[in-house]
Amino acid sequence: MRIENTFTVAAPADAAWDLLMDVPRVIPCMPGATLDEVVDESHWKATMQVKLGPIALTFATDVERAEADETGKRVVLVANAREVKNRGRAQASVESLLAVEDGGTRVQLNTDLTLSGPAAQYGRGLIQEISTQLISSFATCLEAQLAASPEEAAAATAAQGRPVGGISLFFAALGRKISRLFGRRPQ
Repeated sequence: MRIENTFTVAAPADAAWDLLMDVPRVIPCMPGATLDEVVDESHWKATMQVKLGPIALTFATDVERAEADETGKRVVLVANAREVKNRGRAQASVESLLAVEDGGTRVQLNTDLTLSGPAAQYGRGLIQEISTQLISSFATCLEAQLAASPEEAAAATAAQGRPVGGISLFFAALGRKISRLFGRRPQ
């Protein structure tokens, strides 16, 4: 499935680019993710913890910077993850495009995601809604990394360390879907 997200950070494009290229600083900004190992300048190992209702999943993830175009401000990260108890897999290719916008930087994330196992049983629309919430949290952390004091940046990153809680994300996403459904009904 393809998921597209856009957010804006209040930082120059060059600063945002430098941060995106510093993958060890970026990984902890993703909710539930921790950096385990720096293999080399383009490969990392991470752990991602996700809680979807009664199901708690821990993914061992290999991350690779597959492409980087500094002139075009485009980078592609590829993640291959397997659930540590062999209950599923996830593969993602995440393309990040940066553009100057109103004194800040617009970040366009284009994600091609393939899931198998328990996580794949949730509907496509719900996964997109949850993704939107995760990206919003990710963007807040990135912005803190770019604009805040070192203490505030550290606090924002630390807040991302807890596992992603599927129940709250599920009900928030479901509520938005229901609101949109009723908002579209003819009066």
